[in-house]
Amino acid sequence: MQSSNKTSVKTAMNEQAGFHVWWRLLRPHTLTASFIPVFVGTMAAWTTRSINPWLFIAMMVASILIQAATNMFNEYYDHKRGLDNEDSVGIGGTIVRDGIAPKTVLNLALLFFGISILLGIYISIASSWWIAVIGAASMLIGYLYTGGPLPIAYTPFGELFSGFLMGTVIIAISYFVQTSEVNWQIVLISLPVAIFIGSIMMSNNIRDLDNDKLNGRHTIAILLGRKNAIRFLGGMFIAIYILTLVYIFSGVLPVWSSITFLSIPKAVDVIKKFRGKTNPLDMMPAMAATGKTNTIYGFLLGLSLLISIFID
Repeated sequence: MQSSNKTSVKTAMNEQAGFHVWWRLLRPHTLTASFIPVFVGTMAAWTTRSINPWLFIAMMVASILIQAATNMFNEYYDHKRGLDNEDSVGIGGTIVRDGIAPKTVLNLALLFFGISILLGIYISIASSWWIAVIGAASMLIGYLYTGGPLPIAYTPFGELFSGFLMGTVIIAISYFVQTSEVNWQIVLISLPVAIFIGSIMMSNNIRDLDNDKLNGRHTIAILLGRKNAIRFLGGMFIAIYILTLVYIFSGVLPVWSSITFLSIPKAVDVIKKFRGKTNPLDMMPAMAATGKTNTIYGFLLGLSLLISIFID
């Protein structure tokens, strides 16, 4: 029976051998939480002055590597604690289904962190050494998210930490390295993106609710229950679009940012895909759609800022 389940999970998730094993380890559907904030923060900076493309690239690569490393730490420590098995959904599966040595996954995560540190040194030299301090703190929290004695991901604060760090902090840093300043406007602009990133974690926790509950986690999804958690997720989406509308009318965002409302149908699709589902495999499309919604919204937000540079 166990072998049959393994086959069904691999088939349902379309898991393939070779390069795909390492690609899945990165959990690409979550990487939107790393490149969208850098894009938005840099486009916001461009509205005030010219930008340094090399700093933009360095920030983008470092952010993606930190997010990927965090995913690998998650894979490693969940396996170490016995939380993942060959039937687990939503993981890379490289350890439990593909036979990759746990130490290899851990070492690769550390390598990604090491490269991020080198990029961080370059960014700090070009801007401020405060970036190194903030970056080191972010990396530590990324490790503690699933590592350490009390992983953040096992508490009700996972969405808050992920949203704040990957949303507000990364957007603010991306803006600062280009402008040498941070203002309330960029903090306000970061909030919808931060909520979206928190929603990715929320979607993940809704999907994994039953298994997480059995393993002693205390996520918001578990505390609220599945139906209320889906409603809460819907409320997060509503808050994003209300904030965007308020920002447009108040002048925080340009009128061009109204194009972000084109992502609303995708957000509605997320809720539809979650409703009535209890099987983690059945909820995978909803989880993927959450990441896509963030990508569409964030890209359109950054694009609207770029348009305002040349037209307004």
